[in-house]
Amino acid sequence: MTENSQTVARRTVIGGAAAALTAAGFQAVPSYAGPQGAQQPKTVRLSVLGTTDLHGNVFNWDYFKNAEYDDTAHNDIGLAKISTLVSAYRKQVGRHSPAPLMLDAGDTIQGTPLAYYFAKIQPITGGHVHPMAAAMNAIGYDAAALGNHEFNYGLDILRKFQQQLEFPLLGANAQDWTTGLPVFPPYVLKRVHVPGERPITVGILGLTNPGIAIWDKANVENKIKFGGIVELAKLWVPWVRKAGADVVIVAAHSGMDLSSSYGDALPVPENASVLMAETVPGIDAVLVGHAHLEIPERLVTNKVTGQQVVLTEPLKWGMRLSVIDLDLQKVRGCWKVVGRHSQVLNANTVEADPHVTELLKADHDKVVGYVNAKIGTCTEAMSAATAPWEDTAALDFVNFIQADAVSKALVGTPQAALPVLAIAAPFNRAAAIPAGDVSVRDVAGLYIFDNTLLAVTMTGAQITDYLEFSATYFKQVSGPGPFSADQVTNAVTPTAPGGTPDYNYDIMGGLTKPLAYKIDIAKPAGSRITDLTYDGALVTADQQFVVAVNNYRQSGGGNFPHVKTAPVVYNRQVEIRQLMIDYVTATGEVDPSTFHTTDWSLTSGGAPIVVNA
Repeated sequence: MTENSQTVARRTVIGGAAAALTAAGFQAVPSYAGPQGAQQPKTVRLSVLGTTDLHGNVFNWDYFKNAEYDDTAHNDIGLAKISTLVSAYRKQVGRHSPAPLMLDAGDTIQGTPLAYYFAKIQPITGGHVHPMAAAMNAIGYDAAALGNHEFNYGLDILRKFQQQLEFPLLGANAQDWTTGLPVFPPYVLKRVHVPGERPITVGILGLTNPGIAIWDKANVENKIKFGGIVELAKLWVPWVRKAGADVVIVAAHSGMDLSSSYGDALPVPENASVLMAETVPGIDAVLVGHAHLEIPERLVTNKVTGQQVVLTEPLKWGMRLSVIDLDLQKVRGCWKVVGRHSQVLNANTVEADPHVTELLKADHDKVVGYVNAKIGTCTEAMSAATAPWEDTAALDFVNFIQADAVSKALVGTPQAALPVLAIAAPFNRAAAIPAGDVSVRDVAGLYIFDNTLLAVTMTGAQITDYLEFSATYFKQVSGPGPFSADQVTNAVTPTAPGGTPDYNYDIMGGLTKPLAYKIDIAKPAGSRITDLTYDGALVTADQQFVVAVNNYRQSGGGNFPHVKTAPVVYNRQVEIRQLMIDYVTATGEVDPSTFHTTDWSLTSGGAPIVVNA
């Protein structure tokens, strides 16, 4: 892999462990000193390093762009970068202090073509070591929690990954369907050497997300059930203490603040890390995962003991490394946490660890070849260049894939007989699938975000509101044109003073029958949708539909009406982009004539208008 000049320019050339950590944002924190003037026992600092939501990232590489990863914040990603930070921190601590522990909070083996390849194309069940296992073993992790995406590829892949790890994969609330006993190790005790003192015994408890019961129902039903995070922490934390732990750290694949994307479909919440820290006595620190947020430090007070608990979440994909510092003193011969602090280090400040890079170069090169190789053909070219202002096969393809996946999943459910619709936005006007040979990269270009698929139920009235809101994307014009694209699209609104972005304009289509409508942009926003029909009949206000949406929309992204509060009937946490790739791989051919029809159009005063690119 080569580095472009922009990437090199933004990195710090490091000259040692201290320089590396300073560049990464490390701030040395004084040890706990105790009350002023009091005679205090010796303070020992135990550091715990943590990652989460690595999602198959070893290298700082975007497989879909075939280029080094970059984003607007110039983040870098991957375990090769994390390894450099970990090595620098270990070197900084030295041999005269307790060795830092290294943890992960889950979602490790899904999310990139590198992860997909060794689950689906060359499954690790055939004997190849998973690249994430190889990298994490090389770094020297002490424990990891299960994430919900660990279950995406089925239990055989997960169990093989677990066997390949040189450290325990923890999940106290992943329980046998019948007995309720944990089917993964619930916790591990690590004895950390302290020069001149007895070791510190650290209990590491792993908890995963109960939403797995919904998202991967097909893989876990009648096999594994998932108890609530708070409920199982209340059960296991005292057990870990009784087993001899001086310190208890929880690696929880559950976001900080109380919320659930699945509403009340389960009796326990999806995100509950703060609630756990506040209500379960005996926890000293929590490494948080799942929400993909950067939270360097949050201190909460346990309501039972009055003791503080420190929580931290290191963003995602190996962009950050959390550092938890726990200060301990001997109290009546036992180690006790007397101070706590956390921060995050930035991976974009260091070079990749050459050992990890070399270890997995062959895997990486193999996957680069796969992503750029033919997986199927397309009978005619599909371009998204005009997708914002005319019905295109490119966006119809996205909607077909989404609606088809939802429709198949709803078989046997109360919603099986409802019409299935889907929404798609013109994310990338430059995207195109060529006629002839099609690669993974070609397909992925149509869907540039790593959104997952959900489905909700909506009424005809709500769909009308939704489409009216979407139509605020267009500027008000009169006459048939011709207009240039910028005369029509990306309207300024109170919530989009810089112009409505393409990704906040949704088109909607039907699966087995057409959903048709016109958008009259001579009319003011809010009254533009006309002739809304399904299968040729006018849509009625109380008519029921299932609508396939992405997680960004369903969580409120773009502030579209109704979708955030609509009942969720499908949510398996499957990436839409991967569904598209899987379809081409399985069928071998994309034929736009099987899914593309012109069902919506722009009008002015009821007459068609012309828009030129």
